[in-house]
Amino acid sequence: MSTPSTQLAKLEKKLLHYTGKAIADFNMIQKGDRVMLCLSGGKDSFTLLHLLNQLRKRSNNKFELFSFTLDQGQPGWNDSGLRSWMEQHRIPFEVYKQDTYSVVIEKVPENKTYCSLCSRLRRGSIYSYAAKHGFSKIALGHHRDDLIQSLMMSILYNGEIKSMPPKLLTDSQDHIVIRPLVYCQEQDIAEFAELMEFPIIPCNLCGSQENLARQRIKQLIRDLAAENEKIPSNMLHALQALQPSQLMDKRHWDFKHLEQQRRDCDTETSALQANPF
Repeated sequence: MSTPSTQLAKLEKKLLHYTGKAIADFNMIQKGDRVMLCLSGGKDSFTLLHLLNQLRKRSNNKFELFSFTLDQGQPGWNDSGLRSWMEQHRIPFEVYKQDTYSVVIEKVPENKTYCSLCSRLRRGSIYSYAAKHGFSKIALGHHRDDLIQSLMMSILYNGEIKSMPPKLLTDSQDHIVIRPLVYCQEQDIAEFAELMEFPIIPCNLCGSQENLARQRIKQLIRDLAAENEKIPSNMLHALQALQPSQLMDKRHWDFKHLEQQRRDCDTETSALQANPF
């Protein structure tokens, strides 16, 4: 039976492996990058911060790491534990105060979820801060399960096949967003965060609201995985194995001219048969 310290070391090794693999596979971080990690105070971003800090040390400081936390003015917000943890681990950070909470409460009816407006305001604050301070990369803590849940939600509720890319150039062309945890499972992250005893800050803004659609999708994938454990990894692989010819998007497959392509192919075949050399 493994001890907590043994399990912690095992999980850290596993998470470091998959985080390093994602960084390499998608060329997320280069020498000299100034990486601003968005630390919400949750398990995912705390885990990513720890892992990136370990990788930074192993790389002999080939990139800079800075932690940015947005205090949105939520009732009960307490970042004292977060500040102590950051100082203890000597990671440069800032807790930036901007009261978006009041805006969200004012604009969103009580029976509606706050997520969309809240995330849009938060994203604006993050991008503005990154631009002002010259950070070359913005790191977010989304993991494998976030990606596959977003894929399912997009298909079922929006009629689109899309998710969260591991590396993104923003619409403004000003920022590159990276998600180094895309290969990591939420279950491993949750267990690791608990063993590490991160000073988690709960989100009281939407804590009383359940994003019902996402919870249903999460449970659906969990139920399917109980029958076939490969389903989550297969869904992640599907995001990396698109086959446009097997779909219906006319922007990515030239259905209109397939007959002409066939005739052209037949002509080339006949020419080769007539003149094989």
